[in-house]
Amino acid sequence: MAHAGVKARSRRRESVFGERFAVFAECLLTGVWIAVACLGVVTYPAAFAAGARHLRRRTTHEDGGLREFVADFRAAVRGGWLVGLAGWAAAVAVWVDVLAARAGIPGGPFVGAVGVLALIGLAVALLRAAAVWTPGRAWRALLADAGRRTVLDPAGSFLVVCGLAVVTLSAWFVAPLAVPVLGAVAAAAVAVEERYRHR
Repeated sequence: MAHAGVKARSRRRESVFGERFAVFAECLLTGVWIAVACLGVVTYPAAFAAGARHLRRRTTHEDGGLREFVADFRAAVRGGWLVGLAGWAAAVAVWVDVLAARAGIPGGPFVGAVGVLALIGLAVALLRAAAVWTPGRAWRALLADAGRRTVLDPAGSFLVVCGLAVVTLSAWFVAPLAVPVLGAVAAAAVAVEERYRHR
């Protein structure tokens, strides 16, 4: 009888490990899907939204694969491409600030630092918005709500920043490694949003 109990506990431990490993593998695969969907340059918000929705389905044991990811991406890109364009415009503005700081313009370093911090905040808000996106929801409302959560939940926002840092470091050391890690960033944003929802 005791032997059967040990066996059951061992099976449970193995199944939990197997499930967690399967989720990790799914994150890496989703990262590849996100990277391919980002090739449209302004499609990165929609790519992350579709990836996050796929991972939410996976963690709630719903069916869904590449076909559902593509359908979500098509739905998200309708308004998401404008968000992507605005994001690139913000990145260019920050790059100009950084160049001004390097050129020695008075107040340049302060303006550059503020610009970089603002860009990081925008990236976190975008990822948090993408993590809760569902078909039919307007990006403007999603971003406004995500901006508030970014400020009100600094611990969660910091975790998303850490995810972005991992992608940046991966790209710095081994560029191809950054591709699957994108899925881990989407998973981190989903986990942060779930944590915030259950607070």
